[in-house]
Amino acid sequence: MSSEIRLAFAHPSERAIATADDGPVDRISLRDHIVDVEIGAFQAERGTRQRICFNVVVEVQPIVGHIDDDVDRILSYDRVTEAIAAELGAERLNLLETLAERIAERILLEPQALRAFVRIEKLDRGSGALGVEIVRSRSDLGGAAHDTSQERPHPRVVYLTNAAIMSEHLGAWIDQLGAERAPLILCVGLPDAARAEVDQPMAQRRIDLLAIEQNGWMLAARDARCKVVATRTELDWAMKNGQVCIWAPSKIVLDAVEGPETAITDTVALTGWFAQEMEASELLMIGIEAPALGNVSVRNSPIGESVL
Repeated sequence: MSSEIRLAFAHPSERAIATADDGPVDRISLRDHIVDVEIGAFQAERGTRQRICFNVVVEVQPIVGHIDDDVDRILSYDRVTEAIAAELGAERLNLLETLAERIAERILLEPQALRAFVRIEKLDRGSGALGVEIVRSRSDLGGAAHDTSQERPHPRVVYLTNAAIMSEHLGAWIDQLGAERAPLILCVGLPDAARAEVDQPMAQRRIDLLAIEQNGWMLAARDARCKVVATRTELDWAMKNGQVCIWAPSKIVLDAVEGPETAITDTVALTGWFAQEMEASELLMIGIEAPALGNVSVRNSPIGESVL
């Protein structure tokens, strides 16, 4: 028992050795790799960065024959640090557990990798280090590995003004747009009704985002085919299954590593940012004219019987 307790707090390299199979394996390690990042589920952890320490050990298939001093034949240390950087850059996360899982999965996609030990610790949340450690093997990937053979769909993002939301043509527009091959995501702006105003910018940002989502629920009440969706995972599932979505922006905006530079109240520009994030095939503006927004094709349509 004392040995098990010691290993629980030992460096991942010691755990790797103690739990290894009989066959020979090679190991590479990354020790005390510290990155400043915004992460955490608590409100106090939003809008601030903290030091995160990574210790990673990867067991790799031994190379048969001579290495010939050829870097292309080995699993480079850079692949480990790149996996960390890629997952930190993908989106803002609440849990170290999620980050560790994703880093391990990315590392195990390398053909040489057999097992990955990932320890992540927060260094600034108290007098000591608070963290999590996981071990994953290639067999653990199963169907959870990223399928790079299937390209994400490119949706048609549609912005509806408040007048468009209340239009008698709304159902017909959804019929027309839903008949197209591209998945359909609807976006809305702020409601016409007055909303609360406070002097604290972070609180006001939340209030404005929630007001947009309230307007989204107003749209959902107008047509039962439209479902309010908040996360990228839900959006990906909905697009693959032909569901018409209404974007609830709070989670994606607040979790974005590089969020929109515009004010939340500029909902046209916010929708343009979202369309770029989703790699939309088109941004259709109904009831308002908008200029080009980034790399996404923008089309303006008046409130009429047809939007196509």
